[in-house]
Amino acid sequence: MESIAPEQLQGLSLSVVIPAFNEEGGIRETIEEVRQALACVPGPTEIIVVDDGSEDDTRGEAERAGVRIEVNPVNSGYGAALKRGIRGAQHEFVAILDADRTYPARYLPGMLALAREYDMVVGDRGSAMNNVPLVRRPAKKVLNWLASFLAQRKLNDINSGMRVFRRQELLPFLPLLPSGFSFTTTITLCMACTDKALVYTPIEYRARVGRSKIRPVDFVNFIVLILRVIMLFNPLRIFLPAGLIFFLVGLLKLAYDITQANLSETAIFMFLAAIMVWSLGLIADMISRLHLRP
Repeated sequence: MESIAPEQLQGLSLSVVIPAFNEEGGIRETIEEVRQALACVPGPTEIIVVDDGSEDDTRGEAERAGVRIEVNPVNSGYGAALKRGIRGAQHEFVAILDADRTYPARYLPGMLALAREYDMVVGDRGSAMNNVPLVRRPAKKVLNWLASFLAQRKLNDINSGMRVFRRQELLPFLPLLPSGFSFTTTITLCMACTDKALVYTPIEYRARVGRSKIRPVDFVNFIVLILRVIMLFNPLRIFLPAGLIFFLVGLLKLAYDITQANLSETAIFMFLAAIMVWSLGLIADMISRLHLRP
């Protein structure tokens, strides 16, 4: 993946968007690494740093590196910075990666070559996730499992911050994408739930420069976000299992009531709840299909 002949990249153009908030310690090195990686791309390229209201010298470091800079006057969030950079990107393909040097830029040419055949190429950190703090690993596994179950396809790494995609395929989803760290999770689900061509490719994941800005409360926000996105694209994936739980509880209660020669209100309530949940699911699915109809 790392060794790509220029012929494989012929005719492709790429904008690299780097969101940065208080990343003066790593932004300069990240830019230089990206610049070296893009040297083998024969087509036009650009590097866009979005300074998201940094309070340190992040903007100055980026200016001295000689790249295009977009500025959010106040800190608006990781997703807001990415959306600003993507909207301003000039080329057919857009890559995103973090400014903290966790994602090696040397993978960009290979991912760009893959993007010729896919709508989105995602860097799969896999075993390299060992660099993620131990306390955050169980949460990531739960999120990956939940997202894969609800999206009905295997999603190896739902919030990888390194990916290459066709700009035109992403633009329709921009209004749906959040301004926080859940941007990458949301776009993964949007692509997966609308049957876009999405592929994972293994990458290295290095220890970050500086301090992580993800908080423990973000785990709850990620779960709420996953449920909201699935509700938009495939609500039956939530309503059918929820209704089934009520139905099975009612069935078990009914079986017990038969042994007692008494039909309880609980069993009736559970069956009615199942019917109501399934009915709401069908209505939500109809609304979803009308909303997403081209």
